[in-house]
Amino acid sequence: MKELAKTKTMVDKQDINIECKDGFNLAGTIYKPETVKSAIMIAPATGIKRRFYNSFATYLAENGYGVISFDNRGIGESVNGDINKINASLVNWGKLDMTAAMESLKANFPNQKYHIVGHSAGGQLIGLMDNASDVNSFFNFASSSGSLSYMKYPFKLSASFFLNIYIPINNLFFGKTNSQWVGMGEPLPKKVAAQWSKWCNAKGYVAADFGEEIKEHYFDKLTCPSMWLHATDDGIANLENVKDMIKVYSKSNFKIKTLNPKSMHKKSIGHMGFFSSKNKDLWSYAIDFFNENKKHS
Repeated sequence: MKELAKTKTMVDKQDINIECKDGFNLAGTIYKPETVKSAIMIAPATGIKRRFYNSFATYLAENGYGVISFDNRGIGESVNGDINKINASLVNWGKLDMTAAMESLKANFPNQKYHIVGHSAGGQLIGLMDNASDVNSFFNFASSSGSLSYMKYPFKLSASFFLNIYIPINNLFFGKTNSQWVGMGEPLPKKVAAQWSKWCNAKGYVAADFGEEIKEHYFDKLTCPSMWLHATDDGIANLENVKDMIKVYSKSNFKIKTLNPKSMHKKSIGHMGFFSSKNKDLWSYAIDFFNENKKHS
């Protein structure tokens, strides 16, 4: 890992509207540096608002990358009415929302190389994007199959309770999952939570719906370079689950990097900590990766 860049560029930050092909509008933010060397879409984790990634997005832009972040439908500022009436699912987050965000990135930063930073679900759903072939490389943190079968005790017990008891009960009584009550981001639309539960009870995550709800996908067509970072104190994205997810991206030229917070003299990294400004020293992993792959096409 190289030292953080010592020279920074000025960044113009602007909130925008992103229209999906089904007419749904997403809330997004564009970060424009003075000089753009390529462009990056930040694809968020399940139930996590784009504001969470603001410091990281600003850092990328200060280092010359055009950036877009967004709230998936049903999350944050992309609720647009009753959460129970929104056509939100993990499949639609990938197929509709991420596709639209990439189109917006291309429109705001034309004639560039396009990359993705995927956090958890954001890295799991890339192969659902209709424009996945536009992705030149992707850098994932805490993205894995999240399979219960590969989780370790005692974390496996709490994960099983959340997926198999908490989600069904919440969906039954509230028509959504109140994940915020257990410290897991924003309230989740019913179908998002139901698919999350189904996919984590299988292997290969999204692969659980291949041939069923997912009739077409591009996971096995992506040949671009990918980096998969995960932390040893992450009970969800452990090494076995990371490898299980990579199998779905069967042709990707991948590398895996395991972060051990103890050996790095950090209290924790976990499933969310990479994007905390407290761990800003880790962000150069992303810069180094994109610099290495900026010419890939």
